[in-house]
Amino acid sequence: MPVRSFVADHVKPIGSSGIRRVFELGATLEDPINLSIGQPDFPVPAAVKQAMVEAINADHNGYTVTRGIQPLRDRIASKLAEEADWTPDVFVTCGVSGGLLLALMACINPGDEVLIGDPYFVSYTHLVKLVGGVPVEVDLYDDFRLNPDRFEAAITPKTKLLLACSPGNPTGVVHKEADVKAVCQLARKHDLLIISDEIYQMLSYDGPSPSAARFAPERTLLLRGFGKSYAMTGLRMGYAAGPAEIISEMAKLQQYTFVCAPQPAQYGALAAMDTDMSDQVALYAAKRDLVCAELDGVFDFVKPAGGFYIFPKAPARFPSATAFVEEAISRNVLIIPGEVFSQRDTHFRISYAAPDDRIKQGCEILRSLAR
Repeated sequence: MPVRSFVADHVKPIGSSGIRRVFELGATLEDPINLSIGQPDFPVPAAVKQAMVEAINADHNGYTVTRGIQPLRDRIASKLAEEADWTPDVFVTCGVSGGLLLALMACINPGDEVLIGDPYFVSYTHLVKLVGGVPVEVDLYDDFRLNPDRFEAAITPKTKLLLACSPGNPTGVVHKEADVKAVCQLARKHDLLIISDEIYQMLSYDGPSPSAARFAPERTLLLRGFGKSYAMTGLRMGYAAGPAEIISEMAKLQQYTFVCAPQPAQYGALAAMDTDMSDQVALYAAKRDLVCAELDGVFDFVKPAGGFYIFPKAPARFPSATAFVEEAISRNVLIIPGEVFSQRDTHFRISYAAPDDRIKQGCEILRSLAR
């Protein structure tokens, strides 16, 4: 008697993350030059560690209310009021990825279309499909700007959401204020919601990254987190802010999924919001300049303005970016092929969240491959 598969059909097409595959491959190599993983190479700030230790020792280790501890929610609300004169509903999520999943679950009906700029973060299209939506990739090559005209051309009667990320992953591009304003006008004109993924918001080097919350607060669902800015990636801390109707549904769904964010980490996030990270931001701006100088004249790339990624074009003599990445990995340099983030396989992602000497060593090998 044949045994049926108990795996759901909507899960089967999703492969494992290309980023995680390279990360796991790196664990098998001897002393690889790892320019692949999106994780800060500086430690969690001492004040944040101490706040979590004190929380643990004070037995703040159980569940919190679903929306998070009140002092952290108050501090987030105060920041948004100061930054954007905005008083949205707020709740604490298990990282930005957790917030994004809850947001899509709360907003998407089967068949609803979600506009996503291509290239995009690896999980966007998969999460949209998991909740029954239809991802619509909007080509943003070769400048990776928001390009409002291209988004408008992709709008149909089924379009419900526009998902944007600035600073971007994998490109490092920070959206221009004029483009963000234009997208906000599109949202009003076509009755759309904007989900603004701002996980790298603090890591913006040439001026602030403009948020849709400033220009269309009533149509913006803001997602931010603590992982990339404070090196708290494994502590899974983020927050969502936006219209009360959506936040209420997201919080309800959190009750049945994540339950609440880890309580000690919430106290750490509260301390993080009062921790000066300007030295680390300056350090990453310098790393950005270093990697650009190392690649200049050999690779075609858009200079990143935030985050800690650069997205160069693979050399033309290789049949695809994946082929170039495979050759780089054979030389002990871990980078990510662009097809992980895109419908194209023409570019590759470098993370410069690494020691300067490793950045130089890795770029030297990549230059030699290109030549």
